[in-house]
Amino acid sequence: MSHYEPEQIGIRCTLMRGGTSKGVYLHEHDLPAPGPKRDALLLRMMGTPDVMQIDGLGGTHLVTSKIAIIGPSTRADADIDYTFAQAELDKPVIDYTGNCGNISAGVGPFAIDAGLVRPQEPVTEVRIHNTNTGKIMIAQVPVIRGRAKVKGDFAIAGVPGTGAEIFMDYRLTAGAKTGKVLPTGNRTDILELESGQKLEVTICDVANTIVFCRARDIGLRGDEGPEDINHNHGLVDRLREIRGKAAERIGYASSWTRVDEESPFLPFVVFVSEPSAYKTLNGQPVEAGDMDFKARLIFMNRCHESMAGTGSMCIAAASRVPDSIVNQQLTNGASEKETLSIGHPSGVMHVTVKTRKANNEEGMEIDALGFSRTARRIMDGTVYVPTSEAY
Repeated sequence: MSHYEPEQIGIRCTLMRGGTSKGVYLHEHDLPAPGPKRDALLLRMMGTPDVMQIDGLGGTHLVTSKIAIIGPSTRADADIDYTFAQAELDKPVIDYTGNCGNISAGVGPFAIDAGLVRPQEPVTEVRIHNTNTGKIMIAQVPVIRGRAKVKGDFAIAGVPGTGAEIFMDYRLTAGAKTGKVLPTGNRTDILELESGQKLEVTICDVANTIVFCRARDIGLRGDEGPEDINHNHGLVDRLREIRGKAAERIGYASSWTRVDEESPFLPFVVFVSEPSAYKTLNGQPVEAGDMDFKARLIFMNRCHESMAGTGSMCIAAASRVPDSIVNQQLTNGASEKETLSIGHPSGVMHVTVKTRKANNEEGMEIDALGFSRTARRIMDGTVYVPTSEAY
């Protein structure tokens, strides 16, 4: 529902926290059709390009510069369609190539409260068609008196307090963009960097596409945080090259040097390392015994402040691929556990992964893959965009 004023157009919106991200949730029929007009509207709505996003709803970080567009499903096997859009900060870019698992956690509650899905107590199953990847996610949303439940005792690292637990089932997202868990057909590949270094990596495509490497192979300890990474221009350039070389290898970019123009969102880069004690962004101690390994995720050439939900799903799947970079990192029977614990800058994330051996490229089949999040509607209202910069 949109309305016009002499100089601005008003569009209804909801500001929601989904997991460790925050974004603007919109009804699809309130927006122009996909294309340049929609992108221009979303850019102006978020205040991009501007690192402060001072004239829009963006929150100056990639994890708070996200958009969810939701409408009736175009598929018989889903309840709703959901399109994820990532707004860049300092570039006029709206990227649709991947999904955000944290923002996805808010989609089910939004759809229930908006009347797009009929609520059933105590838990409503919402089948979500993610249009970015063409895959189905299933959200188990607690409901009370016909509304998505907010209060609960479930806590996630990176979010203060507790909330109602929403389980996100990702077992149907294998081969999200390429149609294959291992896009190259290999459990490890060698990327030859411009320095001459031959870097061993694993490229995996579950929920989103990730190129994995070892922290030590790129001169890192593995416990670095966003401040250590984002302001180290030499390191950022090296990570961009790794991302670009992987993107070129799997056809996401025509040349590694053009990855930021041709595929700004995917693939992510994740470097992994052995468990060790460190302090979170909030200064809280994390012990080595709390995790199976450490992981730092890089997207759009910046380090994620916690862990992307889709990133955790790809990490979990890759951990079960024999001899992959992630699998090699596991010790003490962690590859057999049904709960994988990932140490990230804001704490530890626990994800569910169940697989069985199979005679295929990846050596396994996924039986269960998911993680629990919380979500909360923060604000309903109207966002205004100058008419000359909207339709």
